[in-house]
Amino acid sequence: MGKVYDVIPDHLQEFILNQHLFFVGTAPLSADGRVNISPKGLDCFRILSESQVAYLDLTGSGNETSAHLMENGRITFMFCSFEGYPNIVRLYGEGQVILPGSTEWEALSPQFSMHPAVRQIIVADLDRVSTSCGHGVPLYDYVEDRDLIMKWAAKKGEQGLIDYRAEKNVCSIDGLPTLLGVAIQITNDKAD
Repeated sequence: MGKVYDVIPDHLQEFILNQHLFFVGTAPLSADGRVNISPKGLDCFRILSESQVAYLDLTGSGNETSAHLMENGRITFMFCSFEGYPNIVRLYGEGQVILPGSTEWEALSPQFSMHPAVRQIIVADLDRVSTSCGHGVPLYDYVEDRDLIMKWAAKKGEQGLIDYRAEKNVCSIDGLPTLLGVAIQITNDKAD
């Protein structure tokens, strides 16, 4: 039977930190806007306190999470047990994007292993934690993390990643601005 908590109890913290994969869900306010669900891995999730979490967000072909968080802040994380006892844990809260170079970045980034693909850190203050049975989630064996994004980022190089992000990560698929897009615009305005 599912349970609801105000914070992440110790036993769920342990469960969360043992998962190799989690999902992040966000959505715009627009009724016809697209809901986004992204899988995440590579040991990028951290529990900062019983009511605050963060994850290292890597460069991708879009930046929906940033755009949605800038618009409304809503975020949900989901962890499923693919091994052992069936369990699903959802963390609900309000998130924010932390970009490199900010004061918050300097405080949070030492908690993560950095590499060239890193784009931003997402931090969420939680207001609801819930569990559900997970009886319908299949069993899978974890083999290893993929290193393709690290190889891709290394091949792109620093300027290649800056150019890629400027092309692909400045707004959502629905046209909402991302924090990265705003930062690039401010930099361009100062250069003019």
